[in-house]
Amino acid sequence: MKTNHLSTCFCTSEVDACRDFYIQHFAAKAVFDCGWYVVLKIDGDGPEVCFIQPQGNMATFSGTGVMLNFEVDDVDAEYMRLTEAGLPIAMPLEDHPWGDRGFSVLDPIGNAVYIYSNREVSEEFKPFVNA
Repeated sequence: MKTNHLSTCFCTSEVDACRDFYIQHFAAKAVFDCGWYVVLKIDGDGPEVCFIQPQGNMATFSGTGVMLNFEVDDVDAEYMRLTEAGLPIAMPLEDHPWGDRGFSVLDPIGNAVYIYSNREVSEEFKPFVNA
């Protein structure tokens, strides 16, 4: 299978809150928005995340088990920016031996949004890196 595009879509009654959250905090741009379904491009032209209100018998997202990972150049600057914006921190900013420094916040429907910058992998995790 040749995949041309991949996006993540969450079924939720909180479409408006999710759209506003990602536009406000992650420079997202709505590239399609009919009210009950929205497609957001992160940073205006980056990866997509979508939100849809339940249609028919669609199951809604329960708010657990998903983590959206955002690799950034300066995780410390993003931490400062988001804490100054008043977002509660779900996981503190810290260095990880698997090769990143990161933290997480929660979006309006409970997705963990993990923001990180790459770091040197510790000796313990180097055997698992396939470069």
